Amino acid sequence: MTGFGEDWPNDGLDVPSADNGLWVAGVDYIAGWREAREAADRLNRALLGAGLELSAVRAVASTSEDGRGVVLLTGWPDTVDRLADLLEAHAHGAGGAV
Repeated sequence: MTGFGEDWPNDGLDVPSADNGLWVAGVDYIAGWREAREAADRLNRALLGAGLELSAVRAVASTSEDGRGVVLLTGWPDTVDRLADLLEAHAHGAGGAV
């Protein structure tokens, strides 16, 4: 995400990194990660727009073992509960699922 210093992902929430998994030769992890990064950035902008702080909840790009992009949502339980409340309120107000 733009507008943040390089340390913003490491401000207290433990986020798994690529170093935590097994890398397989010949698998294009970069393409999957880029796709996940775009989706994570979009979700992070939405979280900010909803009034949530990225230091308390955020989307993080990663990849699976086969190179597919994966977006992880990580956060403090109280903030994730607040996000769930927002999503449930939206679902009920819109007359259906989000």
